[in-house]
Amino acid sequence: MSSIQLTITTYQVFQGLAPTFIANYSDRHGRRPAYAICLVIYLAANIGLALQSSYPALMVLRCLQSTGSSATVALAAGAVADIVTRAERGRFISYAALGVTLGPVLAPIIGGLLTEYLGWRSMFWFLTIFAASLFSVYFLFVPETARCVVGNGSIPPKRLFMTPFQYVEHKRNPTPEWEAERMTIKTARKRVNPFAALKILGEKEGGMTLGFGSLMYGGYFMVLTTLPIQLTERFGFNAAQTGLCYLPIFVGTMCSRWTAGRLLDWNYRRHAMLLGVEISKDRQQDLDILPIEAARLQICIPMIYATALCVTAYGWTMQTRVSLAGIEVTLFFLGLFNSGGLAGLTTLVVDTHQESPATATAANNLSRYLVSAGATAVAVPLIDRIGIGWTSVFIAGVWLCFSPCLWLVLIYGAEWRREKKAKKDKAKEKGKESKKKDASQKASPL
Repeated sequence: MSSIQLTITTYQVFQGLAPTFIANYSDRHGRRPAYAICLVIYLAANIGLALQSSYPALMVLRCLQSTGSSATVALAAGAVADIVTRAERGRFISYAALGVTLGPVLAPIIGGLLTEYLGWRSMFWFLTIFAASLFSVYFLFVPETARCVVGNGSIPPKRLFMTPFQYVEHKRNPTPEWEAERMTIKTARKRVNPFAALKILGEKEGGMTLGFGSLMYGGYFMVLTTLPIQLTERFGFNAAQTGLCYLPIFVGTMCSRWTAGRLLDWNYRRHAMLLGVEISKDRQQDLDILPIEAARLQICIPMIYATALCVTAYGWTMQTRVSLAGIEVTLFFLGLFNSGGLAGLTTLVVDTHQESPATATAANNLSRYLVSAGATAVAVPLIDRIGIGWTSVFIAGVWLCFSPCLWLVLIYGAEWRREKKAKKDKAKEKGKESKKKDASQKASPL
């Protein structure tokens, strides 16, 4: 069991590290090439995992698999920020985050059934086919959305960034050279900075929001990774039966996309209406006017407290073995409220980092997966020591103790953003003055 837990922990560590490189690259060079890199790595890793027969090979290939899959989460959030305004972003970020929350829930269901009836290698062949299908669909149909490449969508991408259909259309109706030159984005390509995500973690608002989100995700992962052990020990379930017990979390997570996402957008519109701000689907609203922290956290915070109640109820229902039905009901509500709260925090982070949404989501992943890796490593020893009931109380207690961080963001977040913007504007002005001074010195005669 310790060997299995080690593979999960290393997988999560790479889930946190990989997006910091790929996401920053996509913010500067486009989403399509970044997606291509990720899907090729993921596809190759799954083929290797299906063929390998040693534990060291398993560990290395799982790290590669994690590298390929995890960065796509940040890319999806970046693509949403490219094409959706803040007024509708809560709902669309919720849809984009489905993979993050449904993956750990669906995996035991599908993996349990495949392992029980076709053997463990079938899981990786299934993932290989699935990844190849995704790659084909993305390559053929999904256009480039990065604003550094296509602006607001009115600028045609370069050939490298085109879908096959766009390329055929371009060949039929080529853009004149003078028109293409006029429509080209005149921006200097910055170097990829893998430490940009760490900078976001160092901000007051970003650090508190991401830090609390990582604690939420870590506690949630402690439940997910130890659930099979608990069900096997207490009810004697096999892999297929254990996998089916994840269905309530799956249903709860799905429901949160239509509840939490819509509530986030409704609260945003409510604040805009109170301030007399007109909502437009094709124009971003000014964050200096709209209190984005209030619009998001007024929905998130109640869901977070509800999640703490649900995890406590789950732990003691499992500890006392009251009934399997009771356990499944608590898992449904845990999936519902936890997924809604996390989606709201992700939306807030993307909202406040519009210029680099994929990098902001990478910072989100970095904090969440590193904390969840540590939480997964201590989950089994902690349960063995104090039991699943008191472990659930511990998880909920950590969330409650750190929840004042979100209240601070709610109250002071707008002020912190203004301070950050003022410093950034001051640095820009200083840079312009320095360039002017250098230019005048070069122009002056000796």
